[in-house]
Amino acid sequence: MKLGILVTKVRHLGHIVDLTKAAIGKDHEVAIFVMDEGTQLLGDRKFSDLAKLNRVSVSFCEHSAEAHGIDKTKLVEEIESGSQFGNAMMNHNSDRVISL
Repeated sequence: MKLGILVTKVRHLGHIVDLTKAAIGKDHEVAIFVMDEGTQLLGDRKFSDLAKLNRVSVSFCEHSAEAHGIDKTKLVEEIESGSQFGNAMMNHNSDRVISL
């Protein structure tokens, strides 16, 4: 199974980490797409470390990141910059999607 997690807020970091680790612990794949206010999590090590885990992909909306003043040069290389097309692909390719 592939779980998609759409992150739009900063207040759910603990849930994002726990859901991701529980899913990969059950041998599921996780795709995380970050946009809007959620892009502020990109600089948090607890969040960015998720992108380094096996079976986890993390991407973000470049437009949202720019709007929130995120310095993309400081992000870990495993996190992919993209557009809302990445969000659409995550939704299309996931069996279930959670929005936080």
